[in-house]
Amino acid sequence: MNNSAVSRAQAAESEERTRDRVLSAVLEHGPVSAAELGDRLGFTPAAVRRHLDALSRGGLIEVKMVANSATGAGRPARKYVLSRQGQSKLGNDYLDIARGALSVLGSIAGPDAVTEFARQRYEDMERRYRPVVEAAGESVEARAEALAKALNEDGFVGSTTVVGAKAAHSTMLAVQLCQGHCPVQQLAADFPVFCDSETEVFSRLLGVDVRRLSTLASGGHVCTTHIPVGRTKSAVRDSGPTAGTRRVSINLQERP
Repeated sequence: MNNSAVSRAQAAESEERTRDRVLSAVLEHGPVSAAELGDRLGFTPAAVRRHLDALSRGGLIEVKMVANSATGAGRPARKYVLSRQGQSKLGNDYLDIARGALSVLGSIAGPDAVTEFARQRYEDMERRYRPVVEAAGESVEARAEALAKALNEDGFVGSTTVVGAKAAHSTMLAVQLCQGHCPVQQLAADFPVFCDSETEVFSRLLGVDVRRLSTLASGGHVCTTHIPVGRTKSAVRDSGPTAGTRRVSINLQERP
């Protein structure tokens, strides 16, 4: 290989590494704008858009139109999130083996055996997270934030948002717990019991009934869990946000 070919190969390898950094940043911070990515990674706008365009063409990321989180006014902003293909690229190396093993387990021992497998898998999560969540005290909101932090440290890209729906003269507060990454996303698409078992763990850890609004496995941009907090007489918009959370006022809707 001549020097010119070596240089091209090295440049291509460097480009690929940089592109992987952009993909990882979209995972960690998405939905995220091109300008925000440039600031975080220290790239010029032109460089960021070149990599984003390449990742979009490769089907690894997609655009999500997001309303202004502060006022809800104005034109929605273009934000980038990982596509299902992008989620798979970041960590499902043993997907085919696991899917095949669970299919065989179900065919031999029945669907209850798959359910028990998923339950045992999430028992470990519950055991590790319980001390962290209980250390946050009795407040459901504080416990949800502690759970999001634990999920974030495990690579689930966890975050919380406080929301409220007006009813009569009060506001029903809730926390939406979001997970931007799921290491078993494709497996959970075939075996939804994994999502069900995780939701049950969240409910036990938080001490309230929770509800899944969306999952990555079913095609959502993130996994979103609705956590009821309680009723307050003051509107959400009149309260200042706590550190690490956003407060918005929305009308919650039931899933179809």
